[in-house]
Amino acid sequence: MASKLKKDDEVVILAGKDKGRRGTVNRVVVKGGRKKLFVDGINMIKKHVRPNPQANQQGGIVEQEAPIDASNVAIYNPATKKADRVGFKLVEDGENTKKVRIFRSTGEQIDI
Repeated sequence: MASKLKKDDEVVILAGKDKGRRGTVNRVVVKGGRKKLFVDGINMIKKHVRPNPQANQQGGIVEQEAPIDASNVAIYNPATKKADRVGFKLVEDGENTKKVRIFRSTGEQIDI
């Protein structure tokens, strides 16, 4: 099955404390049937870390990215400068057919 959102896609946050902000997808994790995304600089949390002298790790409060559900993000369309939905289209090149992602509003191909 082809994925609607992939690594290095530019996305717009639709819900939550970072609503309206844009970022790039770092990684995609599927856990328990739900797709979670890690986006650069989005959904930052503070985690309290205990010091570990064996690993030479200092304790304190560390800021890190938390996953955000895929339903709360949409791909960014640079042509319209808005969030957009992702669709799929079969493209034939010679004797092969290839499934490609498209923007639903304009119909243009995402992966070029």
